[in-house]
Amino acid sequence: MYDRPLVIAILKSVFSAAERIIKKMAVIDSPMGFSDNDEKRDCLDVICMQLAAIGEGLKKIDKLTDGGLLINYTQVDWKGLKGIRDVIAHQYFDISDEAVFAACRNDIPLLIKTIKQILDDLI
Repeated sequence: MYDRPLVIAILKSVFSAAERIIKKMAVIDSPMGFSDNDEKRDCLDVICMQLAAIGEGLKKIDKLTDGGLLINYTQVDWKGLKGIRDVIAHQYFDISDEAVFAACRNDIPLLIKTIKQILDDLI
């Protein structure tokens, strides 16, 4: 068995980070939008930090649950979301605006929906 309250707390943090990404993405209409001005470049920085936090949180959940929780929710690309943390942390200056944009538009809304489902199942 695992520390359920800790896993729930991490899931809530991941959920908050994902919501923050959605909020910041509201002013970005294309991958090139990240370079429109300083404010939008700052959005990219915030989004990348939140993506890194999400990846780190998901790695912690896998460690705490011996990989037994997230695997039950196959609709999300957990490996990709965990991996983006490593890319951001180790290759920050090589990050593709297109990849960040696609992840935020395609993966984050599904992540939010799935985290809600997991929390409902655990609480």
